[in-house]
Amino acid sequence: MTRLPASRRTTLLAALALGACARPTLSTDDLSPAYGKRVEGSRGMVAASHPDAAAAGAEILRAGGNAADAAVATAFALSVTDISQTGLGGGGALTFYDARRQKAEHLSFYPRTGGDSAWAKVDTGAAAARALGRAAAVPGMVAGLLETQRRFGRLSRVQVMAPAIRLARDGFVVSPLLSRTIASSRAKLNAYPAARAIFLPDSEPLRPGALLVQPALAATLEGIAAGGAEAFYKGAIAEQLARDVQARGGLITAHDMSRYPVAEMIPLCAAWRGFTVLSAPPPMGGSAVLEMLQMAEATGITSAGGFTDRPAAVTSLAGVMRTAQADAGWWRGDPQVMAVPARGVASAEYARDRAQVAAGPVVDSVKRGDAWTHDAAALPAACASYPYASATRPASSAGSSHDADAPNDDGTSFTSHLSVVDAEGNAVSATTTVGVLFGSGVYTGGFFLNSSAANLDARTRGPNRYANSTMSPTLVLDGGKVRLVIGAAGSQYIQPAIAQVTVRILAFNEDPGRAITAPRIQTSVGRREVEVEPGFSSEVYAALVAAGYRPASRVADIAFGGVHGVYVRRDGMRIGIADPRRDGVARGQ
Repeated sequence: MTRLPASRRTTLLAALALGACARPTLSTDDLSPAYGKRVEGSRGMVAASHPDAAAAGAEILRAGGNAADAAVATAFALSVTDISQTGLGGGGALTFYDARRQKAEHLSFYPRTGGDSAWAKVDTGAAAARALGRAAAVPGMVAGLLETQRRFGRLSRVQVMAPAIRLARDGFVVSPLLSRTIASSRAKLNAYPAARAIFLPDSEPLRPGALLVQPALAATLEGIAAGGAEAFYKGAIAEQLARDVQARGGLITAHDMSRYPVAEMIPLCAAWRGFTVLSAPPPMGGSAVLEMLQMAEATGITSAGGFTDRPAAVTSLAGVMRTAQADAGWWRGDPQVMAVPARGVASAEYARDRAQVAAGPVVDSVKRGDAWTHDAAALPAACASYPYASATRPASSAGSSHDADAPNDDGTSFTSHLSVVDAEGNAVSATTTVGVLFGSGVYTGGFFLNSSAANLDARTRGPNRYANSTMSPTLVLDGGKVRLVIGAAGSQYIQPAIAQVTVRILAFNEDPGRAITAPRIQTSVGRREVEVEPGFSSEVYAALVAAGYRPASRVADIAFGGVHGVYVRRDGMRIGIADPRRDGVARGQ
């Protein structure tokens, strides 16, 4: 038997010890066949897309940190362990709920274009092939996480970053999923000798069970812990980042890095089945989640009692999803530079109008609605604390034609999500990403730069603006208390996955563990094809065909929406759930 050198055995044991922290308390009535996918705890709970990252968040809760501290620690740890899908070179969005004040605040820190007018140009043909770095926008991850820590956290920056530094310096065990993503991105990783040496040693992808040590990333994290955001956005790290991305045809400059702003925003709000649902405003995609939930209510889906063996409910759900996706594909963009009727899309009145479209005959391509007619609608009483401003309708916005699917994140985007509830009832829902696997492929400072600039289309492209995303970190409140913290990864699969799991938990009263494991569907605006996971009854598949859809088999995998959430029962018990389609687990107290 081959033995590891002593130094390697020590780091491997350290990585395994971190993963063993805060072993979950499994429920007795609904044990999951996969480790850590459904966990109960009476105090704090963290659900995240990697076991060591969830353990890092739980470690911070035990050290006296609150939900914000745990979320920041988890997100930095994910930047190490879930490096193909998130990282320091990416960005994201989160909503923090302060239980004492009974108030939620939203921070958006998605990648942003710089000041060069060339950001408005799109490269095609040979120019696009030469300019791979053009997909990279100015990363917001570090700024967003540190701003979250500064505003809402209780512990120090050094404390919350310590687990991530330890994971990067000492290493962690490679999972089957990370091994697969490395293998599928071999060409991208081969482009940089430093990346190749770490992820493709001996020219072969790291196998499951290998120890991944990232000294350059550890050094960058240590610099941030010591010097804060300025250490990342100014000085040597920023200057090297700009040189590396420009060498690949990108546009990011050191000046762009020094000017990155975190956007403080009011979350979008809807009243639904007695709950107050909060989700991410533009340029994130929370309006589609609110629209789907309210259309599900208006069409009677929420009274069906289930999806798995209910043909009528699933065919109705397909119509709801296609209709909301048509709106999401068009009504998007950075609200700081363009008018987006997000309040209209999220309104109950608009959902009732669109529910009539969703319930109609199946058509080849669903047209977007005119959300402007509802953008100034009065907010429900439950949303009085969240007065997201209505927008001013531009003169050119008339009409409601829609000829094909609008771009809505690259179909191969993946992303990472985490949900946290602490012992006091504070909560964080946070989604982060580098875009497609390993982002743009530009490797600098031990991390990969995002590919988020590729999300900008002809309508939304330009300098000094945030890119678009379907990311939808969501909170559901019940009488001023958090009932459900939820979000997902998976590009265009994000909003439908959140809606389906939320309906199962809060409308059908399904156990959260069963709800997240249950099969899902995915629709397309411009095609009748419906992707279906195995597990529905035969009658469901037959009903989709009879309605005019074309079901297509999709085995549950990484792309089909990776949901992570925390459900809080009325007795205070926290139930953490992690999607079996991903690596993640829940860790509780």
